[in-house]
Amino acid sequence: MSTEAVRPVRAPSGHRGVGRGVPEGLVVWSARFAALGGAAGLLGLWWADTSSVVGLSGWLTGAGRLTGLLAGYLCALVVLLMSRVPWLDATVGPDRLARWHAWLGRWTITLITAHAVLIIEGYALTGRVSPLSEAGQVVLHYPDMLKALAALVIFLVTAVVSARAARARLSHETWYYLHLATYAAVFLAFGHQLSTGADFAGDFAAQACWYALYGVVAGLVCWFRVVEPVRLSRRHRLRVAGVRAEGPGVVSVLITGRRLEELHVRPGQFMRWRFLVPGMWWTASPYSLSAPADGSVLRITVKAAGNHSARLTRLRPGTRVWAEGPYGALTGDRARGTRTLLLAGGVGITPLRTLFETLPGDPVLVYWARRPEDLVLRGELEALAAERGARLHLSVSEPAAYRIPLDTRTLQALVPDVARRDCYVCGPPGMAEAAHVALRAAGVPARRIHSESFSL
Repeated sequence: MSTEAVRPVRAPSGHRGVGRGVPEGLVVWSARFAALGGAAGLLGLWWADTSSVVGLSGWLTGAGRLTGLLAGYLCALVVLLMSRVPWLDATVGPDRLARWHAWLGRWTITLITAHAVLIIEGYALTGRVSPLSEAGQVVLHYPDMLKALAALVIFLVTAVVSARAARARLSHETWYYLHLATYAAVFLAFGHQLSTGADFAGDFAAQACWYALYGVVAGLVCWFRVVEPVRLSRRHRLRVAGVRAEGPGVVSVLITGRRLEELHVRPGQFMRWRFLVPGMWWTASPYSLSAPADGSVLRITVKAAGNHSARLTRLRPGTRVWAEGPYGALTGDRARGTRTLLLAGGVGITPLRTLFETLPGDPVLVYWARRPEDLVLRGELEALAAERGARLHLSVSEPAAYRIPLDTRTLQALVPDVARRDCYVCGPPGMAEAAHVALRAAGVPARRIHSESFSL
């Protein structure tokens, strides 16, 4: 298609740029600095309360105290990262927050386990008893230790189900419910931290800071994961207006409500949707808008990949909807210029379809699917490309004659100035990884490659 006479298309007016004007790198490094500063403060607290260390038992007990402090601190950070604070989500991005959450979660489990083992071993050496006997003494006679033991079990179970091999066998709903139990684990462990933590005993300032840390995190979680969704749903009264098929196993759900323009959903963003029908009440799933919000209707396009998404095909008009958001940083704000490249795979076309319509300048869209009938929203994409004079490349694996390889040479042939473009990627993990490799080899800086997977 011709690239001449490219006509900019503006995003709908009235949208609010949460986090706009704040450099992404500054936010990321500030968050890291703040987290490390808190850890350094805990190290200072431990050092100030630690007198001379004598013998192996003293070293084990001291290490147990330190790992316990750090584990308690990381518990708060892990929950904070999933609190869905809009400003943090829009500046850092949900993908990076999810990666940090998973990484810190693994460290938290490691530190909790190390804390339990080191403390028991240290106390056992001091009392000259077996570790098993000491463990029984600690659990049964120390304050809040039964709660702490229950928390440890929950954390370990969560770690097991989060392993890649186990995760692949679980439905999203089961995995989600098991993760909700970690809130109970954090609550159960909190009392133990203050009642038996030697570093907090008699130190009012340390206790106050610990209460403040957990209180702020709890407040953010309650506000943005409970109060705000309830307020949003009561204000906008969202309901299903209709469901239409878009391709094999793919449907679009149209949602209407009151004052939808006040949602301020930007092209490329997603929301978490909860449909109030039996079997779908308790799951809030992230789906991108597949068309720019126009103030009268919201549209999501979903492929049936699990029990929850499969039930969307049976939704009836009038079904009530609760929503959270908008979320996501895969927006036009990330672009540093007017030349962009959009790489979509499968149903990952949904956020990129809105960007293809609204990004200014010269967007190029390359869309991969398995078969021609799997090219979701193809008619809309071709109409947008014709209207804008923009370039659209469609690739299918079957028949192979219409397949566009996802490699550096092909991207450079299709888009000779690819190294100077902002690149947006959305698709299955394998496709997204291949796209990142090809773009980096083509000379695209990492800071100009933007993607989100909506995996959590």
